[in-house]
Amino acid sequence: MSIEEQLNYTFKSQTLLNEALSHPSLSSEIRPAPPDNQRLEYLGDAVVELVISTHLYHRFPEFQEGVLTKLRASVVSKPALAAAARTIDLGSALFMSNGESGSGGRNRDSNLADALEAMIGAIYLDSGLEAAKEVSLQLLSNQLESLNPKRSQGNAKGELQEILQKLTPEAPSYEVISEEGPPHDRTFVCEVTWRGKPLGQGSGPSKKSAEAKAAQAALTTQIWKS
Repeated sequence: MSIEEQLNYTFKSQTLLNEALSHPSLSSEIRPAPPDNQRLEYLGDAVVELVISTHLYHRFPEFQEGVLTKLRASVVSKPALAAAARTIDLGSALFMSNGESGSGGRNRDSNLADALEAMIGAIYLDSGLEAAKEVSLQLLSNQLESLNPKRSQGNAKGELQEILQKLTPEAPSYEVISEEGPPHDRTFVCEVTWRGKPLGQGSGPSKKSAEAKAAQAALTTQIWKS
């Protein structure tokens, strides 16, 4: 099944589709380098945020900005976008260098999330906001259905542990996988794993906040069910 069939959308401009599928690594093998999907990813990021923000605004009229912002962040996080991209096997359709492909690039969260946003940006340019909205909501339907506003006000780590320990006694574990920035302005990236399987990543100004974001990402994508 083609990527357009998976999206349930047919591009008027195949040039836009090809650009959305073109990973920046192609520049290492092709001269002159074809346009890559970074500019479309920039545009698509804004379109997806607008679509999801509008959806949540109407769906949850009882909640204020703080909760809505947390809900949106869980839907448009890289792990959530990558999970959506996997439902249409987007990685197989990407154009990338042999080196990037050989190193697991077709299944890398960052590549999949960026390509999904680029695809939405391309659809926006191809047919306008309504078409981009329709495809975005379709692609992110699982993430939207699994939203729990109480989670955005409570303890994501506790909720994740409770869910997983109903399946096995083993608790999820958290690991800091990177730290960046000066001592007064650090950014931590944490990953939560369970039974050796990565479930989600999150970043924040402290280990505690990064772990909470990782737990929220895991609750959104629910990789343990796959």
